[in-house]
Amino acid sequence: MEVIKVSSSRKIELIDITARVAEKVCNFPEAKALMLFVPHTTAGILINENADPDVKRDLEMYFAKVVPELPFRHFEGNSPAHILSSLVGVSLYVPINQGKLGLGTWQGIYFAEFDGPRERKVYLTPV
Repeated sequence: MEVIKVSSSRKIELIDITARVAEKVCNFPEAKALMLFVPHTTAGILINENADPDVKRDLEMYFAKVVPELPFRHFEGNSPAHILSSLVGVSLYVPINQGKLGLGTWQGIYFAEFDGPRERKVYLTPV
């Protein structure tokens, strides 16, 4: 297993970690896939387009609006972050083809911060 550390600078932020994940693939020469897991309850991980930065900005805007700041029962003030983490998910699999991430042409891997700024981790486990 490998760990990638991620630093966010905003409350809601998508951080492209594709290159950092790709660098780790060589550490798993026998792997057919890589499982990525975020061990946090107010963050997530997703795959989406990383060629056009407006896609990332649109997603960040959507995440900020889809779960409004309501008077939730959880008193810490980060209930929207917990809900967004549940909706986005905290794990995903990426195939490895010929020693490289098997992503589509326009796809990238994003760490999704919903309660930043914070220091976070992503676990990479070969499969």
